Amino acid sequence: MMKLINIMVVVLVIGLTTGCKKDFEEVNTNNNNPTAVTPDVLLSGIIKNMMDRQVNEAWSIGNIVVQHHAKIQFVNEDRYGWNERNDIWNTVYSNYRNIQNILILVENNEASPYYGVSLILKSWMFSLATDAYGDVPYSDAGKAKTGGIYQPAYDKQEDIYAGILADLKKANELLESADGSNFTGDLLYGGGVTALLKWRKLANSLRLRALMRISAKKNVAADMQAIVGNAAGNPVFENNNDNAVLKYLPAAPNQWPMYGSRVGSFDEFRVSKTFTDRLTQLSDPRIKIFGRPTQNSVAGGSPEIKGIPNGLSDVDALAYNGGVQGVSRVGYTFACLVCNDAGQAPPEPAAAQGLLMTYAELQFILAEAHQKGLITTGNAETYYNNGITANFNYWQSVVPAAYNLNVAMPANYLTQAPVVYSGTDAEKLEKIALQKWIALYFNGLEAWFDWRRTGSPTITPGPSNLNNNKVPIRYIYPLSEQSLNTANRAAAVQRQGNTDDLNTKMWLLQ
Repeated sequence: MMKLINIMVVVLVIGLTTGCKKDFEEVNTNNNNPTAVTPDVLLSGIIKNMMDRQVNEAWSIGNIVVQHHAKIQFVNEDRYGWNERNDIWNTVYSNYRNIQNILILVENNEASPYYGVSLILKSWMFSLATDAYGDVPYSDAGKAKTGGIYQPAYDKQEDIYAGILADLKKANELLESADGSNFTGDLLYGGGVTALLKWRKLANSLRLRALMRISAKKNVAADMQAIVGNAAGNPVFENNNDNAVLKYLPAAPNQWPMYGSRVGSFDEFRVSKTFTDRLTQLSDPRIKIFGRPTQNSVAGGSPEIKGIPNGLSDVDALAYNGGVQGVSRVGYTFACLVCNDAGQAPPEPAAAQGLLMTYAELQFILAEAHQKGLITTGNAETYYNNGITANFNYWQSVVPAAYNLNVAMPANYLTQAPVVYSGTDAEKLEKIALQKWIALYFNGLEAWFDWRRTGSPTITPGPSNLNNNKVPIRYIYPLSEQSLNTANRAAAVQRQGNTDDLNTKMWLLQ
C-alpha cells in the first residue's frame, strides 16, 4: 500500500510539474500591468499630471496669495500660516524621471520630436520648482539610477535659468526639422506635424517669460529682441489658438480637477474683495466669470458679486457681510458637481481648462518689454490692447453658452481712464501689471511669481496674517531634505540668506 501511495505521489508531482511548465509564461503574465511603455504614453502622463498640479496649486495657494480668492473657513493659507508645501517639488521631480525615460526610449535622438518636446516640458517644470523654492537640484537631478547620485547638489538659481533658456532655444531649433508624422500622446496640441510649430511657439514664448523674469538681474534686451525680431526662426504665440492649455473631458477621470470636490471644501474658497473691487472699478464684465452673485443678493432681487477681504480670522471670515450667504462663491465655470446654486443645473465638468501659458500673457510681456526699451519690434500700446482683447476672447470661448453670461468686452473698455494706455512710464507699467494679473487668473502660481517681480498691483496682507505683515515670496524646502540631503540643502539655505522661510529672497529677488 505504501509503495502504491509513493507511485501516486510521483505521478502527481510529474503531472503538476508538466502542467506548470505548460503555458507558464502566459498564465503568469498580467496583461494589465505592462513591463514596457512607449514615449507617447509617458508624454500624456507627464502633461496630464503637471497640468492637474497647475490647477490644484492655483486653487490651494496661487489664487489666494495674489488675492483672486480668499477663504472663509480653515483660513491658514490666507493668513500665510504656511508650513512645507511639497506638491510642486514632488510633482516636478517624479515627472522628470519620466522625461528621462522618454529620452532613453528615443535613445537621445535629437531628431525625434519627443526629444525637443521633452526639453520644453523639462524647462517649464524646473522653472516652477526654482520659482517656488529658489536654488533646487537641477544638473544632478534624476541621476540616482543612471549616475548613482542619491544626494543631488542644489544648483544656483542663476545657473538653472541659464540651463532653462539654453534648453528652450535648443528645442525650438530641433523641432524645426523634426518629423512629426508619428508624434502622438500630445494632450496640449494634438500631436502630428502641425503640433510641432505650436510647440516651437511655446518654447519661444516661455523664453520671453523667463527672460522677463530675470530682467532685473541680467541685461536681456539683446536676447528678447533676437526672438521677436526673427519671427521665422523664433515663432511665438500669434493668437489664442496657440494657447498652451489642457482641455478637460466630460467623463471621469479626465474632468476639471475641482469637479469632484466636496461642496464644503469648495465653498471654503470665495472671491476676494481685492479682485471684485478692482474689476468693479474697471466696469469689467469678467467679474461675472470669476464670481457669482451672493445668495442673499439674489434672494433680495438685486444680484451683486461681493468679495471678502483676505487674511481674516476664522470668526471674522465666517461673519463677514452677514455670513456665508453674503459672500460670492467662485465662478460657476470653475465649480464642482454639487456646487450649483438654487435653480441651476450642475456645472459643466469640462468647461474650465488647465493653463500653462496664453497668448494674452505673452502680449503683456511684450508690452512691458517695449515700454522698458528691451525690444524695438512692435508697439507697447498695441501689445497691451491685444493682451486685454485676447483674454476677453479666451473667456468668451470657454464659458458655456448655457451659463448665459455676457462677458464681451464693452466698446469703451480700452478707452476708459483706468485702462487707456496713457500716462507716465510708471502708470503705463502699472496698467500692464493690473491687466496681466487679471489674465493670469487660475494659472498655477504664475500671478504670484510675476507680482513678486514687479510689486504691482498692490497686494496688502490681511489683518490677521501670521507673517509679520509680509506677503510670502517663496516656499520652504521639504522637511525631508533635512535628513535625506542634509549638506546640499544647508548649502543652498546659506547661499540664499541663511534662513529657510517664507521671506527669504532668492537670487531673482535679491
